[in-house]
Amino acid sequence: MEAPRLAHTMSSSPTSPCEEVIKNLSLEAIQLCDRDGNKSQDSGIAEMEELPVPHNIKISNITCDSFKISWDMDSKSKDRITHYFIDLNKKENKNSNKFKHKDVPTKLVAKAVPLPMTVRGHWFLSPRTEYTVAVQTASKQVDGDYIVSEWSEIIEFCTADYSKVHLTQLLEKAEVIAGRMLKLSVFYRNQHKEYFDYIREHHGNAMQPTVKDNSGSHGSPISGKLEGIFFSCNTEFNTGKPPQDSPYGRYRYEIAAEKLFNPNTNLYFGDFYCMYTAYHYVILVIAPMGSPGDEFCKQRLPQLNIKDNKFLTCDEEDGVMVYHHAQDVILEVIYTDPVDLSLGTVAEITGHQLMSLSTANAKKDPSCKTCNISVGR
Repeated sequence: MEAPRLAHTMSSSPTSPCEEVIKNLSLEAIQLCDRDGNKSQDSGIAEMEELPVPHNIKISNITCDSFKISWDMDSKSKDRITHYFIDLNKKENKNSNKFKHKDVPTKLVAKAVPLPMTVRGHWFLSPRTEYTVAVQTASKQVDGDYIVSEWSEIIEFCTADYSKVHLTQLLEKAEVIAGRMLKLSVFYRNQHKEYFDYIREHHGNAMQPTVKDNSGSHGSPISGKLEGIFFSCNTEFNTGKPPQDSPYGRYRYEIAAEKLFNPNTNLYFGDFYCMYTAYHYVILVIAPMGSPGDEFCKQRLPQLNIKDNKFLTCDEEDGVMVYHHAQDVILEVIYTDPVDLSLGTVAEITGHQLMSLSTANAKKDPSCKTCNISVGR
């Protein structure tokens, strides 16, 4: 079904990010009342109780930037309804800044169309975000005023993660800046000495997958869901070896690349982001074929050809496995199975611990044109 035409209920400044979208819509600028029915004297909205009040609100077909909404209503005066008023708001968080998004319009008006009605638009919907929604029915009068019903009950729902389609858009943007490929021979993981001591004492010498944090794109389907172990693989241009500096601890576990990445593993693209910096991060997932991590990724992430992609490759040359990584992005590699420490070595690094480079729960820059796509942040 074609999306309804939606109108903002507050004026947009010339610099508004919604401006181009608004130009292409047939708008009816109106001022809406609050949910509790209080109306300002100059609202231009009259009240007539006989208009049916929506009830039994149903939300379905939820994506990262759209949803379908339907409801029941009495047949009385139903034929007089010309518009629906939709009050869509982010669910308040007691720790959130209530003024941060005060300029984002959330009250919409749509012409009355058959239900369910699709509500979409990246200028007001964000992925993986909790919203509340309430609805009024309205009748537009010849003088431009509206007669409205009471507000419906308030319904809560949460938008979805990025789909494979959205992630493929991110992938294509990441490919543009990946740069030339450099050789690598090891994957490495930096941590504090206490971490490795704990692994030896409590996990039988095997590093265990843990749930990925919420760093990166807000709509990433792996955040808070995929279990894995983070590794790095970037090398210094002049030495071909891992850098000696680290934001995560002064002890480094190194493992030969072929132990984790080989023809028996699948490779997936997970995310592309920056943190208000000039350099960008790409998250890749390596999953042994048929493993739980592999099944998780197959349903949600774009799969890459391990021999031919712009980020991390594994190929055989003269009977030897050869590995390359992209030069111009920082790769974060998630391996989805446990890794025994005996497969590699642990040693103290000689460089600095650069905490400024940490990506733990890092927030993506929503204004970066290089690593954002045209859906809600």
